[in-house]
Amino acid sequence: MQNNSRENQSDKPFDPHKNYIASIEKVGYVKRADSNQETYNRIGFMSGLEVHQQLLTQKKLFCHCPAGVYHKSDHYDAEVIRHMRPTLSELGEYDGTALMEFKTRKEIIYRLKHETTCTYEVDDTPPFPIDREALDIALEISLLSKLNIVGEVHITRKQYLDGSIPTGFQRTAILGVEGELQLKNKKIRLIQLSLEEDSCREISDIGHTRIYKTDRLGMPLIETVTYPDMVNPEEVKEVCDYIRFLNRSTGKVRTGIGAGRQDVNVSCKGGTRVEIKGVAHTKWIPELTHNECFRQWALLQIREELLKRVKNPAQWKPTHEFLRFHSYHFKFSPIVDAKKQQHKIVAVNLPEFKGLLSHFTQPGKMFADEITDRLKVIACLEKPNMTHSESFEKQISAKDFEKIKEIMDSGENDAQLVFWGPEADIKTALETIEERCRMAFEGVPNETRKSFEDGTTIFERVLPGADRMYPDTDSAPIPLKNEHIEKLGQNLPSDIIDRYHQLKEWEVPEDHYTYIFKKNLFLLMKSIIEDLNVNPRFIGTFLGQKMKFIEGHIRPADAFNDQKIYDLFKFLKQNELKADLAKRMIAIVYEHPKMDFESVLEVINYKKIPAENIYSHILFLKEKFNEIGNVKTEQNEVNWIMGELRNVAIGNVDLSDLSKRIREAI
Repeated sequence: MQNNSRENQSDKPFDPHKNYIASIEKVGYVKRADSNQETYNRIGFMSGLEVHQQLLTQKKLFCHCPAGVYHKSDHYDAEVIRHMRPTLSELGEYDGTALMEFKTRKEIIYRLKHETTCTYEVDDTPPFPIDREALDIALEISLLSKLNIVGEVHITRKQYLDGSIPTGFQRTAILGVEGELQLKNKKIRLIQLSLEEDSCREISDIGHTRIYKTDRLGMPLIETVTYPDMVNPEEVKEVCDYIRFLNRSTGKVRTGIGAGRQDVNVSCKGGTRVEIKGVAHTKWIPELTHNECFRQWALLQIREELLKRVKNPAQWKPTHEFLRFHSYHFKFSPIVDAKKQQHKIVAVNLPEFKGLLSHFTQPGKMFADEITDRLKVIACLEKPNMTHSESFEKQISAKDFEKIKEIMDSGENDAQLVFWGPEADIKTALETIEERCRMAFEGVPNETRKSFEDGTTIFERVLPGADRMYPDTDSAPIPLKNEHIEKLGQNLPSDIIDRYHQLKEWEVPEDHYTYIFKKNLFLLMKSIIEDLNVNPRFIGTFLGQKMKFIEGHIRPADAFNDQKIYDLFKFLKQNELKADLAKRMIAIVYEHPKMDFESVLEVINYKKIPAENIYSHILFLKEKFNEIGNVKTEQNEVNWIMGELRNVAIGNVDLSDLSKRIREAI
């Protein structure tokens, strides 16, 4: 099966860095910037989405606690400690996620504030009837998504065994099925939309202790699930943005950090569904999905190589030895610290794995990272928790590794890793290492992964099984009458694709669309155009460029309401001032929302000047331009005179008219 003999070993030293570069070429990895649709067709890119959005309600979904109240300080009124354990399903089986979480031996601590938490949240009281405000908002969004509304709402329980919900399950209800979204170039099919309760906020996860805050727990949340219809990373982001914009168009969802989150499902040809959990920003999606698809493609190359080397994977078995600290010259500080803490240090021999620990998986990461990530999550060994024979950093000297190989009788094609930790965690760690290496023979494991801004991911947990949902016996079915659904459908906002085409018709630059949709400013813009007769392209640029810049650079003294923008343009119209003046005023208006507009004009030193007085300066400035010896081209002359008159002209005359007058004069 494998060669454990140390004879005939190559005299040429193994270079893990060269091996890593070679594996990148073998995988055919290319940066996203250099990729095209042919790249993704080659590896069979496929992706779907689960988009979560908090609803703007007064109360939580199944109790009367206030929704949307967050605790920013570390003060809390009480703690509840729980330990999760698996139970048999009705078929007499254990869920894989439950078994994994049980292995971690986690102590879950919930920090409670009386203001936002009641006995329902800690599973001491049955649920109240579902919040009707949340149900109606979710139904409206289901109708907007062209989903088929169910005739009766059935509350079910969805298992969550990571401790993020004290009950171990989330109450959820499917409201609509089989819908579609019309994008610019294609339709995306929707599987369903569900209304569910949000989970706790994780504060820390160190060793065997995980801490949560319960202020977010139980807040109403919708989940929109798509089919895996997206065929490239940019398309995934486009669909996610569309769903987010659709939700926001109702004006009935929460915005801000954490109010909208998405899980992205990715697979490649020959791979399997991997869920990237809790992606905080849609701008991360392209890089994350690109790298995840290639990570799976790399794992398939590793499987192919292993199956060439090992004819009978069922008989493959790693071996291990406990090492004595004093027998080696360990200088790597985590190992030195482990010795001080009287932890154990263990060497593991991986038959036929030479060159695979340093095999590329994602940018800056190799297959060994797949193992160390699981040691952190499952065995609760804080990183750094291991090193290996193909590490770039050489954390253990070559001489010590030769000694380790000798005592383990390692073969020429074997790889070795060394890990350390408390004695109580060693058994779980060894099981975890063997399990992940055995998975390598199969290709891509089903799992949930955590996302990072740089586009890489790490292992988070085993992907839950399909049987994780079951009926909630505490909640009665809720019939949905046709008359009620029809009433909800009467005042729906226009579709995002229709708004997109309207912006195109108004000749608003397309790079402004995202901000307008993200901030749900379309209806405000439409009102300003129709009620106040402001030029559509001007107001589109004002919102998508000027407001975006101001919002990113100025902090308002009081809460700023977008209605203030409408009021500003109304003030200008009523006082017969040109709309351009809004560009000079808006920074002060945004910073001091309670200041009246007359005072803002004083702050910017605006003076009302008759148009003819301004036009009368054109001939004088024309002569001055000739006197000061500027390069005499018509455009230079127009630009110079416009520059001299701009400050006094803004608000008093239309700048395009002023430009026309100048051209006529020269």
